[in-house]
Amino acid sequence: MLDISHLHKKYGSFLALDDINVHAGSDEFVCLLGPSGCGKTTLLRIVAGLESYADGEIRFDGRDLNTIDVRNRNFGIVFQSYSLFPNMTVGENIGYGLKIRGVPKAEIERQVRALLDLIRFPDLIGRYPHELSGGQQQRVAIARALAVAPSLLLLDEPLSALDARVRLDIRGEIRDLQRRLKIPTIMVTHDQEEALSMADKVVCMNHGRIEQVGTPHDLYFRPRTKFVASFIGTSNFFDTEEAGTLFGERLSAVQQDSVTGGSLLVVRPEELVLTADPAGEAIVEDVAFLGNVSHVRLDWRGRAITSDLRLGQRFVPGERVSLSLHDGRGHWVAP
Repeated sequence: MLDISHLHKKYGSFLALDDINVHAGSDEFVCLLGPSGCGKTTLLRIVAGLESYADGEIRFDGRDLNTIDVRNRNFGIVFQSYSLFPNMTVGENIGYGLKIRGVPKAEIERQVRALLDLIRFPDLIGRYPHELSGGQQQRVAIARALAVAPSLLLLDEPLSALDARVRLDIRGEIRDLQRRLKIPTIMVTHDQEEALSMADKVVCMNHGRIEQVGTPHDLYFRPRTKFVASFIGTSNFFDTEEAGTLFGERLSAVQQDSVTGGSLLVVRPEELVLTADPAGEAIVEDVAFLGNVSHVRLDWRGRAITSDLRLGQRFVPGERVSLSLHDGRGHWVAP
């Protein structure tokens, strides 16, 4: 559906995007994930037609986007700031795109009401944006983007301005809507939890380049680089000597699809096993109880590592423990 090939973008001498290659399928939800300044929003704006690019090609349904005027791309865009028209009601905001396309008034009203039912706010049609909560405004912005039956939905950090509880609710609603409507979607986010929970495919970016593309499961359990392993989830890193000393024979069972020649062992907190041991090298520094899991911070040879406790395990600060690895867990990556 959307193919981006060897895309480059410069601002003067600064290379903002360096050889970007991305494919989004016909009903795929793709998240562009990375820290601030990595180029993800620039990439989204280029797809939307709001930014130019130096080299490369972007094709949508086989057509070069450079040959399609921005107004004729039929892409729906939802921005972080909602961008609702303050002098228009909810109904007028949602129906605006249909109105400028010359859709009859009765049909606009029918579609607006259908979309309000879809976002579960049928009674908001006559309200103004200032009368809505942040979560309601964002739902209206999404409905407005969907009103024109977009061929591609572009979301620029749509949840970052919302509080945690509302953000959790809306991300589920967005994913549910996307699945039901089967609209290919690209979302920019710096929140790894959003990416892992919403995406079919995650594009992890850093310094204008793509570090890795894959399913959320792939990027979490099979990262290719130290950056991906550290940005997505929590990781402990051990060099080959440390790994051999700590885990010995268990390393033979470490995933065979690790990076060839990788010299850093990534161990997720849930993959690290703690055993009470008065002669253990690691010392418990802190235990954070979070209900279904407890996070343990340890001092090992002067640096901090973390582990998640198994059900029924309990440790206290100051206690010495030994470390081991769950069979087959861990992953070798490039430094």
